[in-house]
Amino acid sequence: MRILQVNEERLDRTEKTRDISSGGVCFTSQARVDVGGRIEYVITLSGSTPPVRIRCLGKVLRSQLSPQAGEFEIAVTMERYSFVRPDEFSAFGVNL
Repeated sequence: MRILQVNEERLDRTEKTRDISSGGVCFTSQARVDVGGRIEYVITLSGSTPPVRIRCLGKVLRSQLSPQAGEFEIAVTMERYSFVRPDEFSAFGVNL
């Protein structure tokens, strides 16, 4: 998944999803994200050809350091989402 924005900060950071459901996503990251913050992210479902990309807006529910893994486990909601074509990402300044 790609993180595009957290609160007011624009980003372009790739993270690895741990699990996903209709209500949200859990992913791992080297960087901490504040609980309660707004987040914009893109999930790529790579099992299809071409890959399906979903742009999501949500809120950070949990951000905790996993001592075993040495990285943060972050859970976010999926409050709004839309399917996005690759050519639409130029509007966000992201090349996929």
